[in-house]
Amino acid sequence: MTDLQSLVAPTCDGLATLLATAPAETWDAPSLCAGWQVRHVVAHVTMPARLTPEQFGAGMAAAGGDFTAFSDTVAARDAVLPPAEHLDALRSPRLHAWQPPGGGAAGALSHAVIHSLDVTVALGRPSVAPAEAVVAVLDHLAAADGAHFGVDLTGVRLEATDTDWSRGSGDVVRADGGALLALLSGRTLPDGRALRRG
Repeated sequence: MTDLQSLVAPTCDGLATLLATAPAETWDAPSLCAGWQVRHVVAHVTMPARLTPEQFGAGMAAAGGDFTAFSDTVAARDAVLPPAEHLDALRSPRLHAWQPPGGGAAGALSHAVIHSLDVTVALGRPSVAPAEAVVAVLDHLAAADGAHFGVDLTGVRLEATDTDWSRGSGDVVRADGGALLALLSGRTLPDGRALRRG
């Protein structure tokens, strides 16, 4: 069985390497997350490297228990940090070992891989996550029939073009594994493709 937690570090390190060598304006490029630039996505991904459990709890309390509102606040606040700080946070052992409450290693890997794709797919770059990490998260989301992100997979067959992964039956949606995972995560691809919401 794959050690899912061990795939978090190469995913985050890969994103750090990509951004460290990218033009400075890349940080301001739009991501697949509506309203977020690349810098906002990285600020969100790396929250566990910056916030103590106490700070997280206090922030959630201030947001009335609404994680989306809290994460939006943190992303907006921390997006302005210098790129070097973002890169250090992506490479942080603390981030690589973090697991979301109740989410375990599968949740940690999903967090790293999906948000890395929010950057790479939007930029038209190859996935920085190991292929086995992408497949593991595809399996995780497909097993829930799209429920994690409210995607309706009724009558849909997903087929990856870069691996032998496929799921479902019906109208075929074919793309590389990273793009399929972005679709399963409720994102709209740069070419306008999206899966219907449940």
